[in-house]
Amino acid sequence: MTPGSNIPLTAARVTVDVAAPVRLDVSGLLLTADGKVRSDDDFIFYNQPAGPGVTYRSGGGAGPDAVTVDTAAVPPAIERIVVTASPDAPGQTFQGVEPTATLRNADDNSVLATFTPPRLGTETALVVVEIYRRQGAWKARAVGQGYADGLAGIATDFGVTVEEPAQPAPAPQAAPRRPPPGRPARARGPAAGRPAGAPDAARAARTPAAGTGKINLDKGRVSLQKNQTVSLMKGGRPLLSQVRMGLGWEPAYRGKDIDLDASVIAYGPQRNHIDSCYFGKLTIVNGAIRHSGDNLTGEGGGDDEAITVDLGRLPQDVTGLVFTVNSFSGQKFTEVAKAYCRLLDATTGEELVRFDLTNAEPQTGVLMAKLIRQFSGEWEMTALGDFVKARTVRNMVKPGAQAL
Repeated sequence: MTPGSNIPLTAARVTVDVAAPVRLDVSGLLLTADGKVRSDDDFIFYNQPAGPGVTYRSGGGAGPDAVTVDTAAVPPAIERIVVTASPDAPGQTFQGVEPTATLRNADDNSVLATFTPPRLGTETALVVVEIYRRQGAWKARAVGQGYADGLAGIATDFGVTVEEPAQPAPAPQAAPRRPPPGRPARARGPAAGRPAGAPDAARAARTPAAGTGKINLDKGRVSLQKNQTVSLMKGGRPLLSQVRMGLGWEPAYRGKDIDLDASVIAYGPQRNHIDSCYFGKLTIVNGAIRHSGDNLTGEGGGDDEAITVDLGRLPQDVTGLVFTVNSFSGQKFTEVAKAYCRLLDATTGEELVRFDLTNAEPQTGVLMAKLIRQFSGEWEMTALGDFVKARTVRNMVKPGAQAL
């Protein structure tokens, strides 16, 4: 699955486990229509492993922790269950750690879906997936939202007050596992008698995840580095009009013709290939994605080929786009100079984002950039610059899916 995508549940009892190279603590929160827990009974984690319709299972260090949801036993007031994960080691972030959530049928252990949140950085906790009720049916959605203040930050965000002792007492020899400072020691509902409007201390201290390489368009055009992400938001509003991806290049050696082809590959929530737009198929997904054709010189920047994407018209089953360039004539990218991609507002022609491809490798294909629809509905672009051995877009489908 990709961020924001969803699937219907084909089993009444499902288990979500989250695996990583390091040990993770996994938990679940039962939320009402207002996105809050009702009481401490709705926060399911290692010190409180069972609640109404939701149970926690420790992997014991040998396997991943897991949360099981019995949708038939979930109270009617609960609309969704969010599954979270945080590194077991105090203060450890997800930098260099790639967690993968696996959604299984809890009765036969068959895999229903998997989800790996992309490009994590200084986050110390994640909302990984959610199981939610929609018009009487149950679905699962990939989320991947990061927090910089650990599991306590997630709990606070969903209305849980976190109680922490001033000085942690030494645990008795036979004591059950307890959280270190900064982890929820006990979850309880909103504090009774708190003055109206008084801020919760933990909520006031909430800090967004920083250093993840994500930027926005509020200050105008941005130049991306490899693996850096830009949110297609301006002034806090999604950029849902048409965008145009222009791709350009020049031969590195004079007099040598190089036939490069720009394409975009559309994927669904399971990283499944939906369709590819390229010189041989100029329009896909009911016209929401259109290719300019071979060797068209674009305005202002000398684009060799351009692809226009109407984000607002993309079907909901399209959750990821990967933009690629292939050397159909077989020359390596070491023979190409000044390769770049740029994102423009197709209505105004304003250049929003530019990514210059440098340090080329002796390959015939390159994944230039990806667009991913987020849980919130907004789109994010990430510069890739990953080289592969592929002369046609057909051979880019698999590496493109792996890059999502």
